[in-house]
Amino acid sequence: MRMDRGQPVTGPEIRGFSGNGYRLDDVTVATALLLTADKAMDWTPPALAELTVEAIEPLLDPLPEFLLIGTGARLARPPRALVQALDARGIGVETMDSRAAARAWGVLRAEGRRLAAALYPTDA
Repeated sequence: MRMDRGQPVTGPEIRGFSGNGYRLDDVTVATALLLTADKAMDWTPPALAELTVEAIEPLLDPLPEFLLIGTGARLARPPRALVQALDARGIGVETMDSRAAARAWGVLRAEGRRLAAALYPTDA
């Protein structure tokens, strides 16, 4: 049986970690990121407990299928109000520690999923 990769994925690709940041496309290093299928944006995030829809607004046009939230070095829950507001827009929320979210980004993008990500620093 032969297995081939599908079409190459375009857009930002997380290639690894450098210190407490993310290495994108072997060049850029950022400590916190907002990611869409088309672009990566440096981000100065609020404390996770204060995360709002407004803080991630650049990720919502066009609406993603779901949002990955990388919560830092450890898994933590985002505010209930945020999850409810995104759910009301038809957007699912998946939370995990930031390193796991960065790895999941690559896998899910390769599957062609329509997603966005908000990644806190890996040491947060």
